[in-house]
Amino acid sequence: MKQEAFTMSLLFDTYGALLTEKQQTYFDLYYNQDLSLAEIAEQEGISRQGVHDAISRSEALLASFERVTGCVAREQKLRHALAAITAEAQPLLQAGDPATRQGAQRILAAVDSLKE
Repeated sequence: MKQEAFTMSLLFDTYGALLTEKQQTYFDLYYNQDLSLAEIAEQEGISRQGVHDAISRSEALLASFERVTGCVAREQKLRHALAAITAEAQPLLQAGDPATRQGAQRILAAVDSLKE
C-alpha cells in the first residue's frame, strides 16, 4: 500500500465517522476496496468527476481534522515510545536481582495497559 493511501486509511479509521455517509462510502470503496473512480461512479450512478470531488473533499477534511487534533500523530508517537520502553525493559527480566526483574515486570504491565 502506498504511504499516502496508508495515511489516508489511518485518518479514516480515526475520523471517518465525521464524514457524511456518502463520503464514507466513496472513501471506503476507493481506499479500502481498491475500486477505481470509474468503478465507483458506475456502481453509485454518478459521474467520475463527482466521485473524484467527493473523495478529494473527504481527504481534505480528514487532513484538516488531523491538523487540528493531532490524534493520529499522537497515537503513532505513543506506539513508538511504548515499543522503545518494551525493548529496554525486556533484558531486565533476565537480571539476577529479583527487584530488577519485578520492576521490569511492572514496567511491561504498565506498557500493556496503555496498549489496550
